[in-house]
Amino acid sequence: MPSSSSTTSARSPRRPRRRRPQGGKPQQQPKKRSLFDEVGVTAVDPAPFADLGLPARLVRALADNGMSEAFPIQAATIPDALTGRDVLGRGQTGSGKTLAFGLPLLAMQQGNARPMHPRGLVLVPTRELATQVTDSLKPLAKALGLYVREVVGGTSFNRQVDTLRRGVDVLVATPGRLADHVRQGTCVLSEVERTALDEADQMADMGFLPQVRELLDLVPADGQRLLFSATLDGDVDKLVDRYMTEPVVHSLAPPAASVDSMEHHQFLVSATDKQAVLARIGAREGRTIMFVRTKHHADRMAKKLRAAGVPAGALHGGKAQNARTRILEEFRSGETSTLVATNVAARGIHVDDVSLVVHVEPPADPKDYLHRAGRTARAGATGTVVTLVTDDQREAFRTMAAQAGVKAKTTTVRPEDAELARVTGAREPSGVSLAAPKQRDTPRSRGANPRNAKRPERTANEPSRRRRPTERGHDDGRRSDNGNRRGQAPSGRSARRGNRGGARQA
Repeated sequence: MPSSSSTTSARSPRRPRRRRPQGGKPQQQPKKRSLFDEVGVTAVDPAPFADLGLPARLVRALADNGMSEAFPIQAATIPDALTGRDVLGRGQTGSGKTLAFGLPLLAMQQGNARPMHPRGLVLVPTRELATQVTDSLKPLAKALGLYVREVVGGTSFNRQVDTLRRGVDVLVATPGRLADHVRQGTCVLSEVERTALDEADQMADMGFLPQVRELLDLVPADGQRLLFSATLDGDVDKLVDRYMTEPVVHSLAPPAASVDSMEHHQFLVSATDKQAVLARIGAREGRTIMFVRTKHHADRMAKKLRAAGVPAGALHGGKAQNARTRILEEFRSGETSTLVATNVAARGIHVDDVSLVVHVEPPADPKDYLHRAGRTARAGATGTVVTLVTDDQREAFRTMAAQAGVKAKTTTVRPEDAELARVTGAREPSGVSLAAPKQRDTPRSRGANPRNAKRPERTANEPSRRRRPTERGHDDGRRSDNGNRRGQAPSGRSARRGNRGGARQA
């Protein structure tokens, strides 16, 4: 752990909570600087958890789980959060944000939550991040006699209802599924005392802020807010204006700092060599994440890699939650060495020791480049980011890289080139085809037989059974985590469908 880190700490001027306008055209406001830009930079050293004001039982639980010293973002934010102040924090993936908001939520909970009335709430953009946050807080909550549970799409709605009815002290949720529970009356937010928003900028990018605002409007206005984000621009800044009061601002070094801990490469490849190059990269030692644009491309790429002998799995929003969880666990354990993922899935991938990120095609948005690259070089480590670029993509990559603040070394490579092996560790794959995962991969398939499988013959007296149609999965970039269009709140029809509608959440 580094001895110090650049951190910003400041109290912003008082800004009262804003109510939703009743009508009329909003007045044009002059463009203002982000709160993160209004404060200076100071050095904040890591500190022992015992010095931050946390309960002794919680400090012991942290020690039992191998944690005794707080990361800089934790050391900076936890004392202010424990006083009940609203806290606004900026930190990159791997900086320790989960415990920065999670420990104060646990420390100030009284327990004995009423059925369906959580006292603490954490909103996150993806199922995978919800699971990560829940898994991080559960053992610590147990030491305090508290219950931390998650509600996300793609899992049984009715089982979540049973969990909520037993009482939950801290609820971790994706916005779409929580909105479904609220509309069906199976979760009531009127007693939430503290709310944390993690990866707020990613929720904005994914179109979830209308649902987030809908939920925050149901939480008591005098409750505490803890908001963590890598950036504070556009819609996130408006969220701060509307729902936070006198937030204390803490910021790690700006996003460009994390880019410097990575080695960036632009590999010029021909279309005919591209798949062979990817197979050799996938055969390297260590964890590799390859990013593609669509879920169908992810499935095809993983299939081709397995055919070449590379243990690969595809992760995208079209897969059932149990399949996504399994694939991530196999990647964490090393059973699968290469993960092929889409942008939406990238938001929830938090796996340590990923040493190489590969953009199979250059991303169009510099934010996507930085989010994807952030899967490596976590918690102070270094990493390599490679982008495969064909001749017709060179100018687009140059423009995007400049916007992202990235200086990539350009090299023309062939599958057998030594430079490819030097940078990525690429080597010849085994060529022995690997079996595809047996579990079902799409949340909408009904039954075990694929669509074209041979049906068993019916006897003369057996009644005919109509097969339910299988719906096609939605593209990752066009649907929110409850199956609605990005930026739309859940429809009344969706809310009435119960667990059937909820099963379509991402």
